[in-house]
Amino acid sequence: RGKIQDESMLYEMRKHSGELPIIGVNTFLNPDAENLIADKVELRRATPGEKAEQIANVRALQQRNAGEIAASLDKLKGVALAGGNVFAQLMETARVASLGQITQALYEVGGQYRRNM
Repeated sequence: RGKIQDESMLYEMRKHSGELPIIGVNTFLNPDAENLIADKVELRRATPGEKAEQIANVRALQQRNAGEIAASLDKLKGVALAGGNVFAQLMETARVASLGQITQALYEVGGQYRRNM
């Protein structure tokens, strides 16, 4: 065998034995994982009062920016269709429009993502 084959075999053996740790290839778990105790995390849901407050906040945002929303959403759609910097315009639009309005505007110009099966 040649020198390249020998070096390749040595590399593979060291990698396989763990002597050469490569994160994501042969190093995945915390070595002390057996001694760790997972904390139980309590699920927290919004109270009806918190939900009502958030709905009121969104309605106030929409009323406060009523004159700017349509123009900003149209500009976002135009940038998306032109293949421009959507992120920069998205940051500007987020100042006046709700997440639902932004999502709907982007859906209108881009459609819905579907994985290829």
